[in-house]
Amino acid sequence: MNRGPLIRGGSIAAGALSLLLLAACGGQTTGSASEGSDGAAAEGYPVTVETLYGDVTVGDEPANVVATGWSDAETALALGVQPVGVADWQGYGGTGVGPWAADLLDEEPVEVGTMEPNLEAIASLEPDVILDTRSDNSQERYDLLSPVAPVVGPPPGVEVTYGTTWQQQTRQVAQVLGEKEKAEEVIKDLEDRFARISEDNPEFADTTIAVGAYYDGQYGAYVPGDSRVDLLQDLGFQYKSEITEMADGAFYVDLSSEMVEVLDADLTVIFPIGGTAEFLHEDPVLQSIPSAEDGRLIILDDTELANAFSSGSSLGTSYALDGIVPLIQEALKG
Repeated sequence: MNRGPLIRGGSIAAGALSLLLLAACGGQTTGSASEGSDGAAAEGYPVTVETLYGDVTVGDEPANVVATGWSDAETALALGVQPVGVADWQGYGGTGVGPWAADLLDEEPVEVGTMEPNLEAIASLEPDVILDTRSDNSQERYDLLSPVAPVVGPPPGVEVTYGTTWQQQTRQVAQVLGEKEKAEEVIKDLEDRFARISEDNPEFADTTIAVGAYYDGQYGAYVPGDSRVDLLQDLGFQYKSEITEMADGAFYVDLSSEMVEVLDADLTVIFPIGGTAEFLHEDPVLQSIPSAEDGRLIILDDTELANAFSSGSSLGTSYALDGIVPLIQEALKG
């Protein structure tokens, strides 16, 4: 399991040999498998999508879709499209997507790398389009991938790294896959579910939250723009603003042991990454913050639930609501 995409300090490695390989693959040609006998594009194509990097045009309905962004593969699957290549951001192995999405695949896709995409693996799949809608928002990453095929990145206005909302991601992916009507159904169904839960739990609206993780001996906190925080805010919770100020535009901020108390709120949610939750239950630093002492600390022991909470896709978010809402209700009973 991954805490979320790590903040990158170095550049993505891309050698001249790889770029030559990509150029040889002719990656900018799109959708030939969808063309009619007269070579005409499918209905609704070409399509142009607005992204952080400018407008991106896909000439025909994609036949081979590679999903490199965080939860882009699950988003494509929710819209009825099976990617041939996926980035396994959360270390699922196998299909590279969560169990809430894996059954939608007919065959196992190729794993193509996350923060440093495997260009040769991607090019070998002859993609018609690359989905990279939730990423580090860097021009460098776009420039690395774009010689292979059109890259559909985050929509304009996304400021937090990996900060594309599940609604934005669903719509961005749907545009290029020709599934805009299906996307609006997916969005409405999940937004309606959030609304019902909020209506049934009005106390959420008066409750502050903090969301953290423990990774490799280090605590950290997520901020608005991250899908985990967004999920709880969509339920009506209020976020502690001082943590946002510390993050300075990133989705996550590391916390020294002296700073762990900033995770105190009316409700604190935390989970381990790459280990068990046993340490969190016993750590005197965490257990001494007021929310822990008062029983308002939720430690996500269930790895599958923590993964769903972190997924950021419509499918994973819906799965996460099944497990996390009862935990929240219990914690807030006092």
